[in-house]
Amino acid sequence: MGPGTEVCGLFLFWQLYQKFKLVSSFKNYNPTNMKKLPPFIRLLVQAQFILSLLAFTSLKASAQEKMVKDPDVIGRWDLNLEKDGKVLPSWLEVQKSGTHTLIGRFVYAFGSARPISEVKVNGTKYSFSIPPQWEPGNRNMDFEFEVNGDAIKGTMVYTDGQTYNFSGVRAPLMARTKTPTWGAPIKIFNGKDLKGWHTDGKNQWVVENGMLRSKHSGANLMTDKTFTDFKLHIEFRYQQGSNSGVYLRGRYETQIIDTKSGEPEPINNQFSSIYGFLPPNVMMAKNPNEWQSYDITLVGRMVTIAANGRTVISNQIIPGITGGAINSKEAEPGPILLQGDHGPIDYRNIVLTPAK
Repeated sequence: MGPGTEVCGLFLFWQLYQKFKLVSSFKNYNPTNMKKLPPFIRLLVQAQFILSLLAFTSLKASAQEKMVKDPDVIGRWDLNLEKDGKVLPSWLEVQKSGTHTLIGRFVYAFGSARPISEVKVNGTKYSFSIPPQWEPGNRNMDFEFEVNGDAIKGTMVYTDGQTYNFSGVRAPLMARTKTPTWGAPIKIFNGKDLKGWHTDGKNQWVVENGMLRSKHSGANLMTDKTFTDFKLHIEFRYQQGSNSGVYLRGRYETQIIDTKSGEPEPINNQFSSIYGFLPPNVMMAKNPNEWQSYDITLVGRMVTIAANGRTVISNQIIPGITGGAINSKEAEPGPILLQGDHGPIDYRNIVLTPAK
């Protein structure tokens, strides 16, 4: 059914109206006037209405078909990169800038989210290049990949010139449809020993006077249990220039760092940030060697952080995993992980309230 059909129908209808001198009635059309028409004219009017409706529907469908669909590559991707016999969790975001340019962000196995100035398109393949951050060498990291629906796969040329494979899936939204009901608070650190915790390497953590202490850089410490949505209260103390972090579900680092007297850091990497992604709206860091606290609520991707009693991040979306994540399986529960490889750190009074 096309516009020509509608025009022909209207022409026939007009000729019939002229013949029966019903134009004035048509101009003042209402259901009462309709009943005054001869039966076969009423039938033609009804047929013309149906033809017009079908023609409009056809034109609308044709216009929708002509609308340009965003390429599948746009979105966020949870990646697994195979390097030196290990699987390194990584993350990629691709988005449009203007009408046709693609840009993005990338998180490697360590370091913070880094910008991608352009994601180039060559047929069915995409590519981008980013300079090193904490990687050795001066060579850029070059990526080339393809997307098939909700799957992605490609290669990375690392700063050492070697090529490694990666694959991944579209990151889950993790949107919650209702407000959580909270269970009973749990002391996940008993203040006496490391029961309920384990390290990812040789252990340097000790318990002294109710404190959980890492006196020098070493392994990270994480809970045996895993959690989905929760509220977490945690207290900590660092020395001047030291650095640690609390990984929520083992994937999203809440930064602990000596912002007041340590070396300058980008705002997204400072005290109480979600490392590389979400900066605090006010700086609440105390001086080194003072006890401080975080109260964190994580529901799906939505996070709220109070630092030393004041809300500094309020119900914001965590875009993806941060450097140092245990894996890229964002939809799964995960542990509370305490970073122990960046300097001395003390913790105490660690209480988690899970969602039911």
